[in-house]
Amino acid sequence: MSLGREKMISALKKIVVPELRERGFKGSFPHFRRIFENKIDLITFQFDKYGGGFVIEIGVCSPEGVIHHWGEKVLPNKVTAHDLIPDSRLRLKGNNGEWFRYDVNNVFGDIYEKVANKALTQLNKAEEYWGIMT
Repeated sequence: MSLGREKMISALKKIVVPELRERGFKGSFPHFRRIFENKIDLITFQFDKYGGGFVIEIGVCSPEGVIHHWGEKVLPNKVTAHDLIPDSRLRLKGNNGEWFRYDVNNVFGDIYEKVANKALTQLNKAEEYWGIMT
């Protein structure tokens, strides 16, 4: 794993993950879930395989978890946003609908903390989505 990605994950764990915990999410980076009686809210951080960026994928599933089309059952305490078909997920992005980028030139401050704070602002959009999907 690249040093940049490690620093980005560290910033997300410092800035975003505590807010997820405050909002009732369980799990470990990069996959989190919030289990209710009638649904499970899902959030996953997906990193660019070429480096330098990530998106946040969110979704909702049944409180029983997910059954893949090939029959595999994913339990409620193990389900992730990636277990949902792509059309059933919403992808939250950074500026101008692009991936959150931490491989850009940054003149002032810590780029990783700046990007993590931008990601944090997307949690309100996620809450709106989860509310609609109830």
